[in-house]
Amino acid sequence: MFTGLLKYLKNRIKVYQLAQREARDSSRKNMVLKLLTSALFLISAQSYAMNSIDGVRVWPAPENTRIVFDLSNKPEYTYFSLKNPQRLVIDFKNSKNLAVLKNVVEDDNRVKKIRTSTVKNKKNTRLVLELANNFQLSIFALAPAGQYGHRLVIDLYDKNKPVKAVTQTQYSKRDIVIGIAAGHGGEDPGSIGAKGSYEKRVTLAISKKLEALINNETGMKAVMIRKGDYYVHVNRRTTIARKEKVDFLVSIHADAFYTPKPSGASVWLVSNKRVESEMAKWLVNREKSSELLGGGGDTIKNTRDANLAFTLADLSKEHSLEVSRDIANSVIKQLRKITRMHKKLPQHASLAVLKASDIPSILVETGFISNPREEKNLNSADHQQKLANAVLSGLKNYFLDHPPRDTYYASISYKKHKVTPGESLSKLAQRYNVSTTQIKSLNNLSTNRLRIGQTLKIP
Repeated sequence: MFTGLLKYLKNRIKVYQLAQREARDSSRKNMVLKLLTSALFLISAQSYAMNSIDGVRVWPAPENTRIVFDLSNKPEYTYFSLKNPQRLVIDFKNSKNLAVLKNVVEDDNRVKKIRTSTVKNKKNTRLVLELANNFQLSIFALAPAGQYGHRLVIDLYDKNKPVKAVTQTQYSKRDIVIGIAAGHGGEDPGSIGAKGSYEKRVTLAISKKLEALINNETGMKAVMIRKGDYYVHVNRRTTIARKEKVDFLVSIHADAFYTPKPSGASVWLVSNKRVESEMAKWLVNREKSSELLGGGGDTIKNTRDANLAFTLADLSKEHSLEVSRDIANSVIKQLRKITRMHKKLPQHASLAVLKASDIPSILVETGFISNPREEKNLNSADHQQKLANAVLSGLKNYFLDHPPRDTYYASISYKKHKVTPGESLSKLAQRYNVSTTQIKSLNNLSTNRLRIGQTLKIP
């Protein structure tokens, strides 16, 4: 009897111990599950981390105002306009505002105020720009570049007053001024080819052909930095360019190497470090050298606010570098059609001739004068003409898409817009302040139907 009871008790103890072990295992599993859930939540939160609006900069100009929002990540946004009173409303998706909005537009006559407003989705941020008038609008995002991160840029342009005759509008528009700097000259021959070709002569010949092409182009004007066989100091080249109010500066050169093998053309940009260094020197003595700082020179000279002076100069520099990079790519695209490229992308270097922070510029290496085949080509009038044609085409393609507003090109050019889901002809007409008839006429459309992905020309 006792033996049977003892066996029974031992079995119950084993069952109890097994139950305890399973309970502990289940507790561990629950704990692991909770940890995994927490980890997945954190990963999800990081993947969908809120964007933040970290700052806002406002840059008033005679014909427009630029507002720049600095963000921690690429902005996702929508916007719309309201009337009576005139407002621009921007909804930033999955974002929070950290920027100080008070008094940021006190010196601007186009934007009265920037403020937040309530929005249904609490994860979003709504900013409202209270406007003084109905302005022509341009909104676009910029990827990180230089010292800047992600940005959303808003340009408010004064609407042009109507004129009675198209011919008056055309002739009242100024030319786009292109400065041409032929490399070397005078006592500086530049590189010398195997057969005795001087770089200074090749660059001047190509530059003169480019000058003739530009001056033959309606709405463009060329300014030669040097017109003959003499040397112009790099600082003097910049002075001449500013005096002539050039919109863009092209420096023409021929490359060389200590062996004859390398060949091909390339396009160069000044390094950001070099531009910032030069800009810092100018800002130290801005009262004396404000003429070096382009259109914002008077403000930079007269303001007592050193931060404002730096901001204006920095915005000018940022714009200049962006234009230079875009034109460099446009010129490379054309050069590839007529010659081999030594470098297929724009290159950066600390180039003295391109150091001005307020003048967009590129340096074109037209080929290697140290390469026998290319030395022969560089001395060929036919090849020189092809090189000049390629540079002009690159410039024209850029300025047709991005014309300065007060130029003849602005009166004949158009923007490009890629149709996205939900867009209609009437919405695009309202967005760009044009009529649906104008868009249909420019794009030869017979109906109001649009295709997603379709590229439209916007007058």
